[in-house]
Amino acid sequence: MTEQDAMKRAIELGLRGSGAVSPNPRVGCVILRDGQVIGEGWHEQYGGEHAEANAIANAGGNVEGATVVVTLEPCAHEGKQPPCADLLIRHKVACVVVGTTDPNPLVAGGGIAKLREAGIEVVTGILEEECRWLCRFFIKHITSGEPYIIAKIAQSFDGCISTARGESKWITGDDARRRVHAMRSEVDAVMIGRGTALSDDPELTTRDVDGAHPRRIVLDSHLSLPLSLKLFSDSYRNNTFVLCNKRAAQSRKADSLRVAGVNIAAVDDNSDSSMNINAVVAYCGKEMGITSMMVEGGSQLLSSVVQHNLVDELHIFTAPILIGDGKHSFSSLYSAALKDARRFQTRALGLCGNDIHVIATRV
Repeated sequence: MTEQDAMKRAIELGLRGSGAVSPNPRVGCVILRDGQVIGEGWHEQYGGEHAEANAIANAGGNVEGATVVVTLEPCAHEGKQPPCADLLIRHKVACVVVGTTDPNPLVAGGGIAKLREAGIEVVTGILEEECRWLCRFFIKHITSGEPYIIAKIAQSFDGCISTARGESKWITGDDARRRVHAMRSEVDAVMIGRGTALSDDPELTTRDVDGAHPRRIVLDSHLSLPLSLKLFSDSYRNNTFVLCNKRAAQSRKADSLRVAGVNIAAVDDNSDSSMNINAVVAYCGKEMGITSMMVEGGSQLLSSVVQHNLVDELHIFTAPILIGDGKHSFSSLYSAALKDARRFQTRALGLCGNDIHVIATRV
């Protein structure tokens, strides 16, 4: 097996930590001796052993003179686990192949420097783009303090997310919904606005797949939503966070929600008392520690996060139906000229059942 093939395998292994390691990055590791795999592992659980330690254990601990292929630079600082760079030095590996460096200020090249100082060969940049994609949630959060934001849209051929009367269940098919539930299991939180909460009464869980439920964030500046909503009354309501303005957070309605087990947080609002989306995103990242978040609508919220250049990744599921006079995905987004349009780079395009699934990232 070549080092590049080993890195591909390490990326596959790293993905297994999805939904379980946040706020840490997803990391995979493969250990080679004479081109043969003798051990592999990944970061399986937050607070648990790192990928390198798991791979060494899988190899039976005998890795002297071996080549360690890892998607992210080995850490050089003491955290919940001891430094991986020290572990590799202690086991006398011959070479470490690193996919991408760690932007964490506590590491930031320190792991590579420590390995080289110990006489271990270090090779960098193998499938770097793919490794950065694996770690994209962690990289965004550690460098900016804000969560990596994915906007998810389920729409018709003509760009409608509901009929004119608000009917939206279901535009896309079962396969698309299962894929969305799988996406939810990989992020820390899912966010919707008041309108979507009221019209759809969603659960925002991963009920169709085997995965952890994300935190559920609802923007409701005046706390006008009824207590009967599933988000406020189901068995996961302690996983619901309502962000509102400071006055609403001190109201009787807020007290009632807290008694029910729902979390209430006050966020700075705009001069017209509407939610300040920049303040919301900053609060989610810095106060709630959210590294990744999926925005699921509706049109006003989707338009707002795009308008303020907050979306890192788009997932658009398009069903082969025509609605006509309906509510459009980004009806509140405004561009005076084409040069002002928000631009994205298509990363993937394929079928999801009978629907089209497009993945794009911000340019």
